[in-house]
Amino acid sequence: MARKSVIAREHKRERLVEKYAKLRAQLKSEGKWDELDKLPKNSAKTRLHNRCKLTGRPKGYMRQFGICRNQFRDLALSGRIPGVTKASW
Repeated sequence: MARKSVIAREHKRERLVEKYAKLRAQLKSEGKWDELDKLPKNSAKTRLHNRCKLTGRPKGYMRQFGICRNQFRDLALSGRIPGVTKASW
């Protein structure tokens, strides 16, 4: 599991992105690049990184489910994800 501080930092970035989204869009459309530079760096959407909702793991993230591959495998094998079955051919 990821450190709590790393997960908290990512949540802080998500809040900043939501807070400044309209202002950033307005400044971009008006071409006010100097004012855009004065906004917090972490308010840019490109600074966000997908993390597993259960463990906070940054790698092996599956967008469709919002969890990492390890958790996906455990949940799928135990039958907790509807419609997912183990392939065999």
